[in-house]
Amino acid sequence: MPGSNARALEKARSLPVDGLILDLEDAVGPGDKVSARDAACEAVRSGAYGRREVTIRVNGVGTQWHEADLAAAAAAGPHGVVVPKVGSADEVRSLVAALEAAGAPAHTRLWAMVETPEAVLGVASLAAASPRLAVLVLGTNDLVKELRARHVPGRAPILAALSAVVLAARAAGVAVLDGVYNDIRDVEGFAAECAQGRDLGFDGKTLIHPGQVEMCNATFSPSEAEVAEAREVVEAWAWEAGAGRGVVTVRGRMVENLHVDMAREVLATDAAVRALAADG
Repeated sequence: MPGSNARALEKARSLPVDGLILDLEDAVGPGDKVSARDAACEAVRSGAYGRREVTIRVNGVGTQWHEADLAAAAAAGPHGVVVPKVGSADEVRSLVAALEAAGAPAHTRLWAMVETPEAVLGVASLAAASPRLAVLVLGTNDLVKELRARHVPGRAPILAALSAVVLAARAAGVAVLDGVYNDIRDVEGFAAECAQGRDLGFDGKTLIHPGQVEMCNATFSPSEAEVAEAREVVEAWAWEAGAGRGVVTVRGRMVENLHVDMAREVLATDAAVRALAADG
């Protein structure tokens, strides 16, 4: 959401989303950078966004606004500070040091955008560089540009990069979010990309328009059929374990510990989704 758009910041209070990125970078023109910074920080301090995670995306390292953005965001204390074009583990450590020097509270984590070839090639060390790094965010538009590739259905030119970032996130134990989809009118294309991101292992997807929220939520939330099957797996495992049997079969398929863990994750996600929906 553009930090310079008061109407957008107001609307964000009612969107059924898990998190918000109040943007000071690409969505804000040079003449509005300072006022957007003030508005975003005030929005964070307001506490008006309920259980949503609220973050601030600052301007990148090396820009004239970066240091003031970072200091102001640290003082406001959002859930996260999103930094574009983070290129290396050293840069992660430098950003964390800057946040701490500016007095960022412990709950304010670093969200690093991965959007350059350098970042992808070093993503394993980047993801593990600091306990304060909580999320990797794919910047797919910039990545396509830097690779001199093209935006095509199925994202074949960047699939290797997407998977590398998911692998690094899982190895480091941090969350990972897929990049944005540019054409807000292309519902079918957006749905396909959401499903692809889910199937690749992303935790969610970054969005650029409220009209994309419903489809994204539906795709990344367990379906009724998935929840029912997960419940069957957990119940069958518990029953068979109680009976002293070492082999469990559900719907004709062999079930092992790893399947039970996956089923429990589905049920936990479903419970979290329902709790958020009830909370509004």
